[in-house]
Amino acid sequence: MSKIAIVAIGGNSLILRKDKTSMADQMEAVAQTCVHLADMVAKGWTLVITHGNGPQVGFDLRRAELAAGELPLVPLEGIGAGTQGNIGYMIQQCLYNELLRRKLDKQAATVVTQVVVDKDDPAFLNPTKPVGSFMSEEVALHHQKEDGWQVAEDAGRGWRRVVASPLPVDIVEKDIIKQLVNNGNLVICVGGGGIPVALDENGLSGRAAVIDKDYASALLANILKADLLLISTAVDQVAINFGKENQENLARMSLAEAKQYLKEGHFAAGSMGPKIQAVIGFLEQGGKEALITSPEQIAAALEGKTGTMIIDN
Repeated sequence: MSKIAIVAIGGNSLILRKDKTSMADQMEAVAQTCVHLADMVAKGWTLVITHGNGPQVGFDLRRAELAAGELPLVPLEGIGAGTQGNIGYMIQQCLYNELLRRKLDKQAATVVTQVVVDKDDPAFLNPTKPVGSFMSEEVALHHQKEDGWQVAEDAGRGWRRVVASPLPVDIVEKDIIKQLVNNGNLVICVGGGGIPVALDENGLSGRAAVIDKDYASALLANILKADLLLISTAVDQVAINFGKENQENLARMSLAEAKQYLKEGHFAAGSMGPKIQAVIGFLEQGGKEALITSPEQIAAALEGKTGTMIIDN
């Protein structure tokens, strides 16, 4: 059986410029990313592709807000599900076309994925993740009263809805994903970290929350016993002292070094920090190795020419 790689691509990598956000523009960006994914397929990897959806959720929330006078508001978990399907469709089509061009006989399928969170996760007591548009205090308090939103003032720029970012506990569709992977298929899943759901005596129910897609990707990698967790991001390599005169790009890191650098504050909470924490979790739970690099450098990074490889020793 070929090696399994979980490849996590960021939602922002599907939007190359702020003025290029149409479906056609996103499709063009996805097509570029799929060239690099197809390079891995050509080298014998079976891919499980996860992706962010932050910008796309923002677009859909804004559409829902503008249509609020005509149509009911769409729950956040419903918007998350919709973006999973839409982005999955784009990846499926672009990857199909690229594999066809290379005469590689592989199929890709999207699994709209629910990810279980603990309904008592402390994150629900302190929601901090802003979603949707800025609004006036009056409008924000109206949504708080009428729709049960939690809202907060955002650095003097206006008010926004805030939601929790709980940790992923389990993946509902894991067995379906396993079956697809074991049959040699390419799978697109856990989009945007998955649709947050909680489990109780009545079954599953959605939660208005946002799960970090790198944490969810690491959980999936452990469930599938993947050979590699690959997180693509905006930089070719991880660096310590980032942005300073003594910045040092890292080609390799041990698990111990990753923990130490994180403790020393080298990786910001809003950028590289969650990726490193996800990698640490993956390796601590038995993962083999992880790689962080930019989408266009994936092939070179797999050959050890760039990227940052993190291993458990």
